[in-house]
Amino acid sequence: MATIVIGILVATIVLATRNRGVDDAFGKYRQGIGRAILLGLEFLVAADIIRTVAVDPTFAGAGVLAIIVFIRTFLSFALELEISGRWPWQRDGRHDSHDA
Repeated sequence: MATIVIGILVATIVLATRNRGVDDAFGKYRQGIGRAILLGLEFLVAADIIRTVAVDPTFAGAGVLAIIVFIRTFLSFALELEISGRWPWQRDGRHDSHDA
C-alpha cells in the first residue's frame, strides 16, 4: 500500500514541477499513477504468495491465493491497457516491422 501512496505522491510532485501542456501533463500524471498501482499490485501478489507458502500452507489457502492472483492479474492487464493503450504482449509501435 505504501508503494501506491509513494507513487501517487511522486507523480503529483512531477506534475506540479513540470511545465507542459495540460493534455500532456494529465496523460503523464495518469501514467504515473497507473504505474504506481501496477507496482503496488505486484508487491501485494508477492506478499500473498509468501504468506500462503510460509504461514498457512493449506489447499484452501492455495485456492484462495489462486483466486486473488487471477483477479490481480486481470486488474494488471486492464491497467496496462489503460496506461499504454495496448495489451502487455503487443508491440508498442516504435519497432520497425523487420526488427527481430
